[in-house]
Order: sequence, then structure tokens, then C-alpha cells
Amino acid sequence: MSTGGKHAQEGGMEAPSAIRGLSDLARSPFGLPLALHAKDVRVAWAGRTSTEEHQDPRQSLLRQLDRSKSALPESWVVVCHFYDVESGRMELERRGQGTGYERFDIPIARDGGIADLLAEAKRPDRRFDVVICESMSRIARKMYETLSVERELERAEVPVFASNEPILVTGGRAQQILQRRINQSVAEYEVLNMLELSWGGTCTHIREGYNIGKPPYGYRAKTLRHPNPAKAEKGATKTRLEPDGERAKTVALIAKWRYHEALGFDTIAERLNQNSDEHPPPQPPGGTRARGAWSKSSVADILKNPKYTGYQVYNRRARRSRGARNRQNPPEMWVWSTEPAHEPLIPKWMFDEMTVTRTQGRGSRDGAGLKQDPRARRTYLLRSRVTCDCGRRMMGMARKSGVYYRCHPAGNNRGRPDKHEGHPPTVYIREDLILDQVEAFFNERLFGAQRQALLLADQDDSHTAERRETERRRQSLQKKIADAARKQDNLLRQAENADPDDPFTQGLRQRYNEVFSERKALLDALNRIADHADAGSSKADQADLLDALPYLKANLRHAPASLLYRLLDLTQLTVKVHYNTDQATITATLPADPDSITSIGDTAARHGCAGGAECASCECPR
Repeated sequence: MSTGGKHAQEGGMEAPSAIRGLSDLARSPFGLPLALHAKDVRVAWAGRTSTEEHQDPRQSLLRQLDRSKSALPESWVVVCHFYDVESGRMELERRGQGTGYERFDIPIARDGGIADLLAEAKRPDRRFDVVICESMSRIARKMYETLSVERELERAEVPVFASNEPILVTGGRAQQILQRRINQSVAEYEVLNMLELSWGGTCTHIREGYNIGKPPYGYRAKTLRHPNPAKAEKGATKTRLEPDGERAKTVALIAKWRYHEALGFDTIAERLNQNSDEHPPPQPPGGTRARGAWSKSSVADILKNPKYTGYQVYNRRARRSRGARNRQNPPEMWVWSTEPAHEPLIPKWMFDEMTVTRTQGRGSRDGAGLKQDPRARRTYLLRSRVTCDCGRRMMGMARKSGVYYRCHPAGNNRGRPDKHEGHPPTVYIREDLILDQVEAFFNERLFGAQRQALLLADQDDSHTAERRETERRRQSLQKKIADAARKQDNLLRQAENADPDDPFTQGLRQRYNEVFSERKALLDALNRIADHADAGSSKADQADLLDALPYLKANLRHAPASLLYRLLDLTQLTVKVHYNTDQATITATLPADPDSITSIGDTAARHGCAGGAECASCECPR
């Protein structure tokens, strides 16, 4: 990268070229390279500023560069510039990937962001000897991230200085480090304190019924004079929601169809799309994701949004939490207005009943059992076990020629023909072909004479991937356990000093017990992972597990469906269809206790007589 050097020459400074790499130089007793005592030292400047909502990036970066230069010793020269326009609370691995700086006329030649700075610091031909910034909070707002950057530069033998700290190249550094850590702690405290105060103000704003952000479909923003006279004189306003003509009528019609006719989201979307002029589809923020048509998800979003009951609601989604962006928050974390704040488009009683019906139907059946619906007449043997390469679950369908599983992505992506670009319009696979391969899989991998040889041949490739998956599951469970603990604390705070006979308090108590049970189940699952890792970590243990199974030939195609269901559940069998190669991957997990599989295998092995002489002694259907 040559931009920085060119910029330095244009500004009347010539970057020194006679300084050797710091890795080749001796170091002082306090850890600093002795090269810093040389006549000329090459300096890389690091800057960062927030977006235009919080700062003027152009003025902020110019000020940071000017202060950094003024703090340098006389013979030190800035030869390259690294800066970003982004939040300082962003995780280090996500830093420097944006292009927000391009929108501003910043007269500073940019050699990259913080990630580019760290990458160049590791190279033997780097262009700088030290790094300077206005303050360490410009590197990052969180102390952990700042210390990570310091550690990376230290490993590369590149000291980092700040203009609000003494730049010492001789003597002890203890005082400098103490002052730096104090500054970092204060900076992180200020950010957290500001966020807490901001959150408190936001909650008060919502409880008083004012709106935040884009109004939901069916409403428009009604601008009001700010209740604070001083802010009102400066032109500040607040907004509430009011019905938005035909869109408001569409919301009420959707609720009517759902409640009174029990229509599904797909059916409602089809009806709305038949007259898009009367029922204009929603427009997402920015318009870049606009479909120009109603979809199953857009109908569902409306029916799940409590704002349509007339109450103002906030914090339904996690916007900034690490690893949980846009995730649905549990209802106990929502912030509600104390009373209805705008005209409802869906009556509160109707919304509550639809919510109860929706949650009761969730998870109504396990495995491949018959659906809990009086209209259901059949089920599918491999329900929930066959997935497409695109990530969608393949749905069962019966035809005269037999049972098929299909993936039809266009049905749920109206107005988005490019959503699954390259995906065939429909992917089919026959159930009997799957069962043929599943039976061969069990007979070779579980009950066959060569099963150990096949296992050992595969383990070298799969063992590492399995350990990664186990670690991922463990970390996921730990996050869910911590989340459940936060929910419990939140519920306890809400129930403090509350009337124990109040229905709301009783609901909190019930929800607390539910979260307690969820947390206990998560802890049990975490313990099972640990036990499984201890019991099945070695190849010998897995081979012993296979040794416990008998050698036999199972006839799964002739076995009763209930027997096959049990075998598929015990082995957690899944089938992934790769439509590009016309192949499928079968995956099964052997449980720690093989006795249950042994009994099923013994029974399945007897189900191949097809009515022969030995049929009298077996359980197969005549």
C-alpha cells in the first residue's frame, strides 16, 4: 500500500527510509525498542469516529490527526493513516469492514482501517515503527477490545501511544500504563452510563405512548409538539401513531380472516395479492428488500405485532446484543405503555386469543406422529428428517406413484424470485428410494460385519468436525442458560413489592416457574454433552459401542411403521438432499445405550418372511 507515503511527500514530509525493522533492534529494559531514540521515527496514525448521527466525521478525524501530530516528538513523522467511521463498541473482528467513510469528504489519505493496521504491523516490511492516536478510546470503547489491539501490536514489537498520555521512551512506563488503564476504565464507564441513561429515557418515552422508528404497516406518524417547552422552542417534536387509510383497513381485514375464518398465513397472502391496489404490500425500510407482494412472513409479522392493540411496545427484538441481532426477545423483556396510546386496529381480546392459539399449536406433535388436527388423515414416515441443500425442510406429498418429499422455495418467497437463485423450481425425492438406502446404511454401518472398519476409516475425517460441533452446542447451551438466568432476575425485579393476588403478579410467578424449568432442562442437556464427551471421546470407546450390537440383516421395509419410527428416533437419523449432484447424505447418531437398538434390530430382522413358513413365529403383518 503506497497511499500513506505519497500523502506524506505531498505534504512536504519525506518518509525516512534508513530505519531498520524493529524486530532487528535491541530493546530497552522497559520493553520499548531502542530505535525510538533514533533521529527519525516513522509513525502510523490510528483514528476512529462515530457516524454522522453522533459526530461530524470530517471535523472529528481532522482534530484527532492534529492533536496526535502535536503530541509527537520533533523528529517523529506520520507516514500513513488508518481510520474508520463506525461505532467503537463494535467487536474487533467486525471492525474496519464498512465503507461509511466514503460518504464524507475527508481530506486524509486512508491506508485502511484498524484491521489493516494490525495486518501490516505483522509484516517485516511495514512502513511504520510506532502507532499514535488521540486517545485509546479511539481504538475502541471497550477495554477488552483496546487491550486486544495493544497485545497484537506488542507481539509485532510496535509500541502504541496516545496524545493525552505522556510519550516516554526512557525510564519506567508504570505511570504511563496506570494512567492509560484509568483513562480506558473511565471511557468504558462513560459509554455504559450513557447507554443506561438513554435506555431509561427510552422506556419513559414508550410508557408515555410515543413512537420510536418507522410506524408499523397500517399506521402513520402524527407529529406533536415536544412536551418540554425548552426543546419545543428549538423545534423538537415527538410522534404518536394514527391509522393510515386503506392500510389500516387491510390490517383489520387480516385479523378478521385469521380469527373468524382460521385462514393460514399463505392463504391470507394469496387473497391480498389478488387486489394489491386495495391492499398495498408493506415496504421495508430503505426499500432494498421490497418484494412488491404480500408474503407469508409479512402477514405473520402483522398478526404478531402487539402495537395493533393500541398499546405502544418496545424492545421486542434484540438490536445490538452480541450474536443475537434482530432475535425475538421474550415477552417479559418488552416495554409497554401504561395505557392505550393510539387507535387499535386489532382488538386486544382478539389479539390475545390468536396469540394463545398460535402458541398452543407450536410443537403440537413430536416425530412423525399424526398431526393434532381433526382434518389430518395421514402422516409421513420421514417427516422432519429430510432437508434440502438450501436449508429448507422438504415436505411430504402423496401421489398415485407413491410418496415423495419436495422442496418448493418459490411458494414462500413471493416477489423475490432471486431468493434461491440457482435452485430448481422444485426438488423431488421418492420415499422408497430413501428407505432403500437407509436400510443399506443400517445393515452396513450398524449391524454389518465390516462396521468397525468403516467407522475407523471415517473417523479420521469426522472426529475433528464432531468435536467442533460439540463445542458449538456447548457454547450455545451456556448462552441460553445465561439468558434464562437474566430472565429470572428480570421477572423477580418486576414482582418486587407487587400485590401477590394481582393477576399480573401471578402471571409473572407462572412465567418464572416456566423459565426455571427451561433453565434446568438446559443444564441437564449441558451435563449430557459433558458426559457424552467423556464417554465417547476415543475411537476404542466407539468401537466397543458397535461391538455391543449383534450382526444381523434388518428388513426395515417390511417392519411395522411404529418399529421404524423408534429406530429413526433413537439414531436421530437425517437425510440431506444435494440437488446439484443428485446425491443425499445420511447421518445417524448411535446412543450410549445400544440395548434399545439391539431389540429393535432383532425384531426388524424377522420382518422379511413375507408370509412364509416362518411367519407364524414372527410379528410381521400377514
